[in-house]
Amino acid sequence: MATTATTVDHSTLTTLAQAGAVRGACAVGQPGGWGIVVQYGNAERALAAKRGELRVFKKFDTLAFYLKNLGIDQFRIDARHFDALKTEPSKRSATAERMREAHEAAAYKKWLAQEVQEAMDDLRPSVSHADATLSWEAKRKDLLARSKAQQKKTMA
Repeated sequence: MATTATTVDHSTLTTLAQAGAVRGACAVGQPGGWGIVVQYGNAERALAAKRGELRVFKKFDTLAFYLKNLGIDQFRIDARHFDALKTEPSKRSATAERMREAHEAAAYKKWLAQEVQEAMDDLRPSVSHADATLSWEAKRKDLLARSKAQQKKTMA
């Protein structure tokens, strides 16, 4: 992702932190999570996610771990707008649902292809629909007769 005039991406922030160019950082609270604003040179930029929207950390611990791994050990906290109870709908859960459905569809397609291939490879002679119907009718009559006989035995 290319950075915009108001954001910085992870790779750029990593480069800035490694070069020692980051002057400061602030964890900014918002409904449902935390964002990061970094200061470098004369600029102040928010951390962006891969798709361009602002990166939101649901847990403060995760944010602190992220900054510490970049080498940013000290940062300010602005919790004025933080509200843990007002969570915004997760885009990740919608993406996870789409991925789950895609995996299920792929698994079904693979299963169906195997079933069709097994049927095509089957060397047994085919049975016509009429013959299959007659065979099942005979089996059904036999089962009904046995069931009635069993009922008569239990009533006697």
